[in-house]
Amino acid sequence: MYATGVSSTENSALSALPSRRRSREQTRAVILLLPLAVFMLLVFALPIGLFLLRALDNSEIPAALPRTIAVIGDWNGEGLPPEKVFAALAEDLASGDRQLIATLGRRLNYQQPGYRGLIGSTARALRQDAPGPEIREQLVAIDPAWGTQEPWRIIKQEAGPLTSLYLLSALDLRFDQGLKLVAQESRIYVDIIVRTFVIAGLVTLSCLLIGFPFARLLAALPNGTANLLMLFVLMPFWTSVVIRSMAWILLLQSQGPVNGLLQWLEIVDQPLELVFNRFGVVIAMTHVLIPFMIFPLYATMKSIPETYVRAASALGAGPLRAFVDVYLPLASPGVIAGCLLVFITALGYYVTPALVGGAGDQMLSFFIAFNVSRTVNWGLASALAILLLLAIVVLYLVYLLLTNRGERELI
Repeated sequence: MYATGVSSTENSALSALPSRRRSREQTRAVILLLPLAVFMLLVFALPIGLFLLRALDNSEIPAALPRTIAVIGDWNGEGLPPEKVFAALAEDLASGDRQLIATLGRRLNYQQPGYRGLIGSTARALRQDAPGPEIREQLVAIDPAWGTQEPWRIIKQEAGPLTSLYLLSALDLRFDQGLKLVAQESRIYVDIIVRTFVIAGLVTLSCLLIGFPFARLLAALPNGTANLLMLFVLMPFWTSVVIRSMAWILLLQSQGPVNGLLQWLEIVDQPLELVFNRFGVVIAMTHVLIPFMIFPLYATMKSIPETYVRAASALGAGPLRAFVDVYLPLASPGVIAGCLLVFITALGYYVTPALVGGAGDQMLSFFIAFNVSRTVNWGLASALAILLLLAIVVLYLVYLLLTNRGERELI
């Protein structure tokens, strides 16, 4: 009995060794990965998260008009606000920090063009001539806009710490006593979003038409020859995007080699406009993104046994039917993955359209950068980035749905 007890104890101790070893290895892996996780959080996830939150941030108005925000909530929105709201606004503008007042003017100007001048002129006038007892008349005398309901309605509407202004503006909408489209001459962002998807779709289709037969050729060749040809696919990765874009400008310009060849062959009489338009953008982006299509296609096609197509032919299927019914379904995971990679990457492209495209070919990323660097409208830039991120997430979910459905059909 004693020997049996010792034996069972030893067996339990021996059986616990693998689990302890796995636990130690998992702990060691977590410790090794922790610095990388902290680094990614601090330099990647946190800055992006803070940037995206700017789409909802409305701190400028409460910071510049604390007294006005405190009393304007009592106004029911009908007619003009009571005298105490006028007095609070005058005190905020007269004694407020100049930088905060300037930021307030810029923020309200996003809501209604011309309000930067309204805030600036009113603040300067109140600093020169202190608010008096008849403050309503004094403000109206400075600018008649204070005698209308519009500026007060906007201040009341935007009194909270969060705003929907930027997200609505990114969709050419505004909240003006109900959700409405902005004026026709001011609608730009929906067209830009559609243009971005159209260009990304054209580039994806172009990469698929070129990449599919090339990947099929690579899969059918011996490994040595395929590896040699793969070097030509990798070449775009070894050259700067700016240099590649400039090279296409030189090739496609009116006096460039492409137009020279077309004229020498007497295909055209006059040089064609091949650059600084949609055609040039699609060609240049296709050259940059074609490897993202070829790699997943080649990896998928390499795993498809050639005997499947030969078996279909032996059973009476013609080359086209064997390709459509047998080969293409097996290659579809590579097609879906390649199209997703190219399309998502093309959605966020900035350098190539900016250099090779014209004014009507700039994509959404160009306007994100423009609002950050030129107009300093971080909120609108963040809202456009959120729309781009949502599009990518939706595409990824569609990809997961298609791949899961394909796996179920194969099973």
